[in-house]
Amino acid sequence: MYNPQNHLITITYTQGRPVNDQELIHRIAEKDHAAFKSLVERYQLTVLKTCYRILGSRQDAEDVAQEVFLRVFQGAKRFRGESAVSTWLYRIAVNLSLNHRRKHKWNRYLDVLALSDARKEDPTSRLEAPDRDRPDRLLEQKERRRILAEALETLPERQRVALILHKYESLSYEEVAEVLETSLSSVESLIHRAKRNLQKRLVELIGDL
Repeated sequence: MYNPQNHLITITYTQGRPVNDQELIHRIAEKDHAAFKSLVERYQLTVLKTCYRILGSRQDAEDVAQEVFLRVFQGAKRFRGESAVSTWLYRIAVNLSLNHRRKHKWNRYLDVLALSDARKEDPTSRLEAPDRDRPDRLLEQKERRRILAEALETLPERQRVALILHKYESLSYEEVAEVLETSLSSVESLIHRAKRNLQKRLVELIGDL
């Protein structure tokens, strides 16, 4: 699979301006492979991380991400532009990832923090004490991630997905509503309940240590 982190991203230009997502989809509908490659280059990392955060497995996330873009290539003619292309991609990625979980009766813990997002990196983290790489500190961090992953896994499916899209993918409530094809009030309720249930479960897990 093409890895945008290991290659220079090539943006297609037309008459001196970058081709926008809508134009790329129109060209993909005409089976323009260069346009398809440009869309993959723009969104592959986003799609891969979204799939990973739902599936918790790099291999499965890569497989599902490939299926996402295959669906885009095959279904570009049916895209009506009623939502942003990015929203459409999120929706396909979420649905395929959830279907994959159901199909394989997934029971592994979800490690939502394993794929760090450079955009959310705290600059002060680089100023930590020199002992941050000590084995005991690393084990502590790993345990915190495991506990969070276990707590997230206990959330109802729609609560978990809404929280992941909002907190880890930085989508607004309105964007989450578009992806999940539901109302804004429903998303607000989902995320509120997800945070409440997550906090309750974290207290239980920490208390069991």
